[in-house]
Order: sequence, then structure tokens, then C-alpha cells
Amino acid sequence: MNIEQIRTYCLNKKGTTEDFPFDEDTLVFKVAGKMFALASLKWWERGEAAINLKGDPEYSETLRADYNSIRPGYHMSKKHWNTLYLHEGELPAQFVKDLIDHSYEMVVKGLPKKIRETLV
Repeated sequence: MNIEQIRTYCLNKKGTTEDFPFDEDTLVFKVAGKMFALASLKWWERGEAAINLKGDPEYSETLRADYNSIRPGYHMSKKHWNTLYLHEGELPAQFVKDLIDHSYEMVVKGLPKKIRETLV
């Protein structure tokens, strides 16, 4: 997947917004103001495609054990975030989408019920 495909996929999720809250390089996708995906555009420009995604801690450990290109979140909580190094070519596009879905669902699950109901 390229960054535009990831961007389109993320923005098609209900309630998703994008912005650059940290700097002009780090593209962040949020649902109800909570981050679920981040990507450094500089990395993509250098051919080092990667995306940070939130994950269930136990599932994250399993993913890291099963895939060399999934590692603890770069500059993120190592317990709750993974970095997927897409340029390594190990992760199929559908699997990346599934992990984006998981990240989105993790964030939505933690939102107040009233907000969750608007996203259904």
C-alpha cells in the first residue's frame, strides 16, 4: 500500500479526521479526537514506508513475534503501539487494512458510549 491508499482507507472510516498536530511531517488520523494511525511523510519520501497503529497489548506481542516488519511503536508507547515497516514487503495490503481496522476499533472501544453510538 502507498500513503495515498492508506490515507483514503483511514478517511473512509466513520468520524475520522486527519491533521498534523506535531509537525508538518507526521500525518495523524484520529477518530473523535483520538489517534489511531500516524505516518511520517519524510520516511515515505525516503522509501521507508511505515505506519504506527494502536493495538491490543497481547495481540501486539503476537504480531511482533510473527512478523519481522512489525516492531514496538517508534516514539510511541511500546505496550499499545506498533510500527509496521511496509517497505520491507512482508505485509499484504489486506492485512495492513485489517490492522488499521483493529487500531480504529481499539480507539472507538475506549470512547464514551454516547460518542461510540454516533460512529455505528
